[in-house]
Amino acid sequence: MNARPTDSTCPVARTVDIVGDRWSLLIIRDAFDGVRRFSQFQRSLGIAKNILATRLRHLVDVGVLRVEPASGGGSYQDYVLTDKGKDLFDLIVSLRQWGQDHTFTPGEQHSVLVDVATDQPVPRLRYTTPDGTHIQAHDIRVRKVNEAAQPL
Repeated sequence: MNARPTDSTCPVARTVDIVGDRWSLLIIRDAFDGVRRFSQFQRSLGIAKNILATRLRHLVDVGVLRVEPASGGGSYQDYVLTDKGKDLFDLIVSLRQWGQDHTFTPGEQHSVLVDVATDQPVPRLRYTTPDGTHIQAHDIRVRKVNEAAQPL
């Protein structure tokens, strides 16, 4: 978790510098699943207290989580996703869907992300052009910072 981005012009590198380690991604996943308290994260993840404390502090410092007084009162505090943290939803869903496709054997059981209203599995994330055309990796390229935009 560097203080300075690996590649200051690459959004992927900057994102990985913030949330790219295993524990941070799993903390964010659990926060989307409603986990809020230190003890709940620790129980869910089986993570050492010192590592969890470091990751939670980092995610608060970078604005992905915020600390609030416990919802039920008491001396505990809750860790809650900020708007910035909630914007990681597509990333977590993409990781989940990739994992479903590539890390389980056919027929092997796994958790499934479902719509609350219908209890149906969430459709596969797909990125499209404004006219609805599905975008694939071979359809795009990265325009580097020093590269001029190509005329249409």
